[in-house]
Amino acid sequence: MVLDGRVVSTRKTNMGGTTVTSHLNRRDFLATSAGIGAALGFGLGSTGAARPPEIPTFKTKPHKALIISRPSEDDFKKLKEAGFEGVEGGVISPEEAGKCREIADKLGMRIHSVLRGWAEFNSPEKSKVEETLAHTGRALEAARAFGADAVLLVPCRIGGMPMPKPWEFAIEFDEKTGHVKKVVPGDNAPYQAYIDAHNHANDTSREAVRRLVPQAEKAKVILALENVWNNLWVEPGIFRNFVESFQSPWVRAYYDIGNHVKYNRPEQWVLTLSDLLVKIHVKDFKLNKNDPAGGGDFVNIRDGSVRWPVVRAALEQVGYNGWMTIEGGDLPLAEHSQRLDLILAGR
Repeated sequence: MVLDGRVVSTRKTNMGGTTVTSHLNRRDFLATSAGIGAALGFGLGSTGAARPPEIPTFKTKPHKALIISRPSEDDFKKLKEAGFEGVEGGVISPEEAGKCREIADKLGMRIHSVLRGWAEFNSPEKSKVEETLAHTGRALEAARAFGADAVLLVPCRIGGMPMPKPWEFAIEFDEKTGHVKKVVPGDNAPYQAYIDAHNHANDTSREAVRRLVPQAEKAKVILALENVWNNLWVEPGIFRNFVESFQSPWVRAYYDIGNHVKYNRPEQWVLTLSDLLVKIHVKDFKLNKNDPAGGGDFVNIRDGSVRWPVVRAALEQVGYNGWMTIEGGDLPLAEHSQRLDLILAGR
């Protein structure tokens, strides 16, 4: 994946309104990435005789999970035996979620979040917008009953018009409004419909999420926003701008490692989202720019194009101690667990 000269914001904003801004340009990011790799013994940019890589020591201790919508006692036992600490649940009734929590508590496990998924906040039909808001409300209630602290929410999606290929994006946007000005260098006329749809989705999603914040605060559950293959906020800087715009501790970022390989290197997403990261999905993706549909294919973790040791070092750099939830894959539980252990060990 080619890294260009775009500016990556790593802003941290406290609730008192004071903002400290720094920027990570291409040179700085490559230096950071190289430094991370060299520290892990990969020798990125290093010279001299080869030496065996040293096993890194990390202070951060992320937690291991899988996705099971309605986990049973048998599910929890198998997961615990395989070395997992918890699960991500689904949108079920508070009564059912409460029973699942009792089982989890008994076994020393945790249901840490709820996968609510796609919403339709940009729909032209008011009834669909209201229903998707209501369903998100149900997800918040399920999370509270599970004892979870976040709900994964994809605000909406756009498509059906000409768009740049994933590696062609070079987004320019207004930091105050979040509106996209350009998506590629040069002539953007071919992508005007996409730009218009993106800005409409940005505005309607902001309005909807703001309506949900009081419910999230009442439930003490974070709205963890994700931009999973919805053709929106496809670069780290603009996604951070969107999440940060709510200025609320109840709105944070859910980052899926495999979903974004085709746009930017995952470590760039981690370093940019930094303090906004609240949850992470663990997937891998094998890049193939000759694939006209999606730029590659999903594969089992550690079989694709993700530089896992570099990603792990980036997580250490931003102090991430949250959950790492495997999504997808066709490996046995034990091998999923072993591969995630290797990732967490920086291998």
